[in-house]
Amino acid sequence: MIAGDLMGSHAIRGVLFDKDGTLIDYQASWAPTNLKAGRLAAQGDPELAARLLTVAGVDPATGYAISDGLLASGNTEDVAEAWAEAGSPFGAAELTERLDTLFCSVVVAAVPVCDLAALFASLSGRGILLGIASSDSEVAVAATAERFGLEPHLAFLCGYDSGHGAKPGRGMVDGFCRTTGLPTEAVAVIGDSTHDMHMAAAAGAGLRIAVLTGAGSAETLRPLSHLLLPSIATLEQALFG
Repeated sequence: MIAGDLMGSHAIRGVLFDKDGTLIDYQASWAPTNLKAGRLAAQGDPELAARLLTVAGVDPATGYAISDGLLASGNTEDVAEAWAEAGSPFGAAELTERLDTLFCSVVVAAVPVCDLAALFASLSGRGILLGIASSDSEVAVAATAERFGLEPHLAFLCGYDSGHGAKPGRGMVDGFCRTTGLPTEAVAVIGDSTHDMHMAAAAGAGLRIAVLTGAGSAETLRPLSHLLLPSIATLEQALFG
């Protein structure tokens, strides 16, 4: 059992998942919306939209995000502030609101990396407490959980606006632990970005698991994680053999 080998006497009793790039395939789910976000922030000006997308670490031709770019790893406020400074005609506060509304639309087109409901049901059946911690809004996280039938298995969910702080700070892990009563050493944090791994390390999470279904790369994630997986489809085998 990998978790036991890595943690010694501590057993994993909780798993905190990132959402985008972990539960859902980031590029397949977000590329079209990234392009829409750029156009929205630029009020339809194609040259400005291309410039804003580049600032946010997105290819303006495809909508694909680069490893640890702002749209892939940051939250809506981060993106809005950067775009306001880079020339968007909207102020940061108004742009944050507009982007959050747009980003909620991703739920409908989100491409899951595996049968999420089956995975969550199986983990929950083992007595594992589950949570989702995302840089998206709490509304979008809840909508994603509802769409994929994860709600019955969740002990915790949060977004950047839930009051637990933002990644890569440790607050979301602390919130999960307060809600579940678990010590941080008994929690595995799973994500696709360096922000997720830094959050887990800052909180002292027992296990840091990186996946390659987001914008992060093996080169950047391997040094920061205890375990690197192609996707969460192999999570149970990795944890329990």
